[in-house]
Amino acid sequence: MTGNFAIVGARIFDGQAWHNRSALVLRDGTVERIEAGHDLPAGLDVVALDGGMIAPGFVDLQVNGGGGVMLNDAPSVEAIRTICAAHAPFGTTALLPTLITDTPELTAQTVTAGAEAAREKVPGFLGLHLEGPHLSLARKGAHDPALIRPMTSDDEAALIAAREKMPVLLTTIAPESVELAQVTRLSQAEVVVSLGHTDTSYATARAFAGAGATMATHLFNAMSQIGNREPGVAGAAIDSETLYAGLIADGIHVHPATMEIALKSKKGAGKIFLVTDAMAPIGTNMKSFTLNGRLIKRENGSLRLEDGTLAGADLDMISAVRFVYERLGLELDEALRMASLYPAEAVGQDGRLGRLMTGSAANIVHLSDDLSVRGVWIEGDKVFSN
Repeated sequence: MTGNFAIVGARIFDGQAWHNRSALVLRDGTVERIEAGHDLPAGLDVVALDGGMIAPGFVDLQVNGGGGVMLNDAPSVEAIRTICAAHAPFGTTALLPTLITDTPELTAQTVTAGAEAAREKVPGFLGLHLEGPHLSLARKGAHDPALIRPMTSDDEAALIAAREKMPVLLTTIAPESVELAQVTRLSQAEVVVSLGHTDTSYATARAFAGAGATMATHLFNAMSQIGNREPGVAGAAIDSETLYAGLIADGIHVHPATMEIALKSKKGAGKIFLVTDAMAPIGTNMKSFTLNGRLIKRENGSLRLEDGTLAGADLDMISAVRFVYERLGLELDEALRMASLYPAEAVGQDGRLGRLMTGSAANIVHLSDDLSVRGVWIEGDKVFSN
């Protein structure tokens, strides 16, 4: 159903508060209002749900693949469409397809595909996340070391030009490979700069935050850790008033106790939010795939190179929400915000994403009381039903 209609029959979480016995009224792909008591105009179409809750659709800022496709292997509009569609059944209504460190030529192809996806308004496409190639060899993780390199002036110019072609462009960089002044110029051009795959110090990470970096990529993974005399990048991300930080909440990448410590300790307006770091197998029965010619196996809930190195995650967003709610004991409100409002804030999109308020996008997830996804709408169009 498109156009103007109302959704009734479920509790409504608007991103901040709950509304009972109310209707969510939509108009032309946006939220018009939440109407208490179902006092709706005559003739307005109504979608009646059978209980559960509706909440802002999830926002995932790190999605390497899905539906059997890796962005690195197929940097095209169709690949982006496949990836977005694969994550919708798990409640994700806006995402950043993520390119893992690759060649300049393939990176340029990816930006071209992203620009076309933005022009075509591919449902769920928010922009691109370029994770590398300007990283640290010491913290390369599953990134191909042969492709990691310092940022040049041409790389900087290409990032700024790419940002003009899509709503969001996020890049993960390491201070070892990027200059402070480059970060400042990127930030001024509204490129979101995230610190990751770095072995740098706490002081340097704080300096880069001061220069314009606003995020840390997959907190605790592929970064210098908190020590007794050196807090590292992990410590800087938690201690900073401004840095947001993505978290892979699968219980494999980060120990639950470590997650709890970070969540209790995080300072400032910058929040910890959920990411999936998902790869091609999401939404499929695939048991293996390749990245830059290297085999990655899917076993026991994780994805690993043949040497055991973690290579992305076998995780979807509703599973991450359930993990922090059920395993960590977070309030449901906060678990939902970590999957919607906080990532939207991290990339400056909270005016239209992460909320169900007047003027926000009608990106909605319908959840059962046990947090199973029952339905998903993107800009008022239903894209999944269960």
